[in-house]
Amino acid sequence: MAWCLNQHMLSSVIIAVSVLLCLLSNHSSIAEKLPRFEHHLKPQQQSLNFLVVGDWGRKGNYNQSLVAHQMGIVGKNLNIEFVVSTGDNFYDDGLKGVDDPAFYESFVDIYTAPSLQQIWYNVLGNHDYRGDVEAQLSPILRQKDNRWVCLRSFILDTDNVEFFFVDTTPFVEEYFTDPGKHTYDWKGVLPLESYRAELLKEVDSALVQSTAKWKIVVAHHPIKSAGPHGNTQELEEQLLPILKSNNVDAYINGHDHCLEHIIDKESGIHFFTSGGGSKAWGGDIKPWDPKELKLYHDGQGFVSMQISKTNASIVFYDVFGKVLHTWSMSKKLKEAA
Repeated sequence: MAWCLNQHMLSSVIIAVSVLLCLLSNHSSIAEKLPRFEHHLKPQQQSLNFLVVGDWGRKGNYNQSLVAHQMGIVGKNLNIEFVVSTGDNFYDDGLKGVDDPAFYESFVDIYTAPSLQQIWYNVLGNHDYRGDVEAQLSPILRQKDNRWVCLRSFILDTDNVEFFFVDTTPFVEEYFTDPGKHTYDWKGVLPLESYRAELLKEVDSALVQSTAKWKIVVAHHPIKSAGPHGNTQELEEQLLPILKSNNVDAYINGHDHCLEHIIDKESGIHFFTSGGGSKAWGGDIKPWDPKELKLYHDGQGFVSMQISKTNASIVFYDVFGKVLHTWSMSKKLKEAA
């Protein structure tokens, strides 16, 4: 079952009900299939235009407000359909509850540009798991701001692209074995092995069944990154083979506080890191094959994507709106039988 979340066509009441149904289904067995949304382009638009930002929620600090300002400008120029968030939505420890003022201080009151009053599709990051996870998943937040859509894992169908949003924090063993001073909210993901296995099964099944021209996976943790956190070994071992076997075009993540573009020379998968929404780490980069590493920017910024049936244009912007890197991809249309 799918629900259309195009806010140009549906009332906020209908959307809220749709999200509630998705949230409820997501709290049941993952094996019942991932919640699925639909987002259709306006008739005159040929490409799906959207922004990607991650690791942002710091009450406007660490240049979060400056990044938001530039996002508003680019969003207007591209007439974007929505925003994708790659997680770590609220620092340092997620939300304390649905009434936590941080939801306004870090989201509602920061992304105020008219062009950003579109739906935000969010995944959870490890910092979000240090708070009340259920708060970010609650439909109550959508009542506070109807842009907010956040689930653990889900699918977004658009006219040109199928997105697979994957909850990666429960895959990282360190958060369980060596959490340090941090406390994680694991309600909803236990028993852990069952949660992981079922999620991987459903992602694989959904990708196998997908007939989309473009297939993009969105998550918080990087599979390949030259940044401080580097590759996430658990995802390299468990998720990457699924992406390779299903001809995924791109994997989009945050977690490393930088902007980055890697093309895997074996599979051809593009790995885009957009984790520069606020605090960045300067000068911390691991050695990487220059034939694969197309961009590494250790500063704040965000990404725009324009995807039609045959072409994709990806642009990386810094905190001042300067273009750092562009990349184009193309696909041939299948000939009619």
